[in-house]
Amino acid sequence: MSTESSSKPQVVDSVRFLLRQGLVFRGHDESEESSNRGNFLELLKFLADHNEDIKAVTLENAPSFLKVTCPDTQKDIVSACAIDTTNAIIREMGDAFVSISVDKSRNVSIQEQMVVVLRYVNISGQVVEHFKGIEQVVSTTAQSLKESIDRLFSRHGLSMSRLRGQGYDGASNMQGEFNGLKTIILRENECAYYIHCFAHQLQLALIVVSKNHIQIESFFAIIANVVNVVGASSKRCDALREKHVEEVVKALNLGDLSSGQGLNQETTLKRCGDTRWGSHYNTLLSIINMFSAVISVLEMIIDDGPKSGQRGEVKNLLELMLSFNFVFCLHLMKNILGATDEIAQALQRKDQDIVNAINLVRLCKLQLQTMRQSGWNYLIDEVTFFVGRSRRKAQEITNLHRYRVELYYAVLDMQLQELNSRFNGTNTELLLCLASQLYPNEFSTINIMALGTQLDTYILDIGTSGEFSELKDIGDLAMRMVKTKRHNVYPLVYLLIILALTLHVATASVERAFLAMNFLKNWLRSRMGEQLMNDSLVVYIEKDLFNNIDNGIVMQRYQCMKTHKGQL
Repeated sequence: MSTESSSKPQVVDSVRFLLRQGLVFRGHDESEESSNRGNFLELLKFLADHNEDIKAVTLENAPSFLKVTCPDTQKDIVSACAIDTTNAIIREMGDAFVSISVDKSRNVSIQEQMVVVLRYVNISGQVVEHFKGIEQVVSTTAQSLKESIDRLFSRHGLSMSRLRGQGYDGASNMQGEFNGLKTIILRENECAYYIHCFAHQLQLALIVVSKNHIQIESFFAIIANVVNVVGASSKRCDALREKHVEEVVKALNLGDLSSGQGLNQETTLKRCGDTRWGSHYNTLLSIINMFSAVISVLEMIIDDGPKSGQRGEVKNLLELMLSFNFVFCLHLMKNILGATDEIAQALQRKDQDIVNAINLVRLCKLQLQTMRQSGWNYLIDEVTFFVGRSRRKAQEITNLHRYRVELYYAVLDMQLQELNSRFNGTNTELLLCLASQLYPNEFSTINIMALGTQLDTYILDIGTSGEFSELKDIGDLAMRMVKTKRHNVYPLVYLLIILALTLHVATASVERAFLAMNFLKNWLRSRMGEQLMNDSLVVYIEKDLFNNIDNGIVMQRYQCMKTHKGQL
């Protein structure tokens, strides 16, 4: 094998490694005299230093036209990796029905970016969600977003006619009845059924309660002030950690806490935000876990004297935290949010399906209703135990009837009412209605009649077959039908299952893409171009697919992109 033909696989390997890890390629000073020439060149040098064969054909030892280390070449190899990864997604997708999930956010360069995620059922009956790309949008209007989606679909050879679902948040430009993105797409394809992100709706239901009930609104305002005051300086944060460690050690000696791997880790107070799913619940858990330490830090601030500058405010916060009203609200909201948090976490699974999601919401409502009917005594016992364990002098409990009626029942009723409003019976029936109402293009009148007969046989077959035991959800059912070839025996039933699985339940994959975008394009890489960021994101997010792509395919793609002096 010639030197030229065997000299550059390590270059592709270096690119693959940096892409998978989301690392920067270039350095501030890439000259030969620099002590740090950037990750890409330093990684090549590392490989060369540990392998004489690589060293003989790399960097300064390579022919000038075959160094393959300039920034433009790096970008071309990254682009080749992204193209092959995208093509792998399109090949896997085939002609399957797809659902689209879209959201927008600003990157570190203050540019509005739209993320597109596609969801479909592959030939194995497995639900998959894949990142398709980002598009820079000059306007956030629904029409501008639709044009960006059309450009992306056209670039990848996708058709709107295969679209069977849409999943967005509740913004007016997304779900507007007259000019929203969902309406514009529905005019073009009436089968692209819209689902408002379930996790987002749960978060909105929480916000309604925290904003509309004055005592709960006041409670969360106190929580925000406590987090701000305690976390205002590194000195206070250090004091909080030290006090918490002392409390943990004391509890361990008394046998109140269990020891073990992963238990009693160092932590701090967490901030809550209306747009961060589950943040309110995590904040309350951190307050409960570090309650005594927080009280100690507040007392320390008061004892610091006039130099603290906040003694009056902190004294009021301390009195409020030691009140029965605060402790009661703390545990009440912790229990309510705990019931919704488990569902919010489950909804963020990529393979979550609409039928299971509806069942989870139903269970959440049932749990809150049970809490309303028989959870009062448990809550009072929990609050009383917490007050005694904290070893702090709290206010005496007075007028429990007012707490039960005006706070406990009122908050639970408000939460249940909001959940019923956002996940009402009409919507549930619509999602589970006959296929002819949602997807008339797939189910003709004749198919509907045949579906009834096919369902009867299917139910009898599945119910008497041991191959379909211990199924968790309809996702498992679809994969089991493919495995046992039942999808060929009951094609209409399988099509109905596929259409249900295709619908987006939550926009969690889009949110994960934004996290990846902020990781890749940070303030140190704020000048990264849109194309390079898109290519890097495709490979970084879809690394499982990328890992199955051979180096030879990448090098061949790179060679075909433009004319090169040498062959990789």
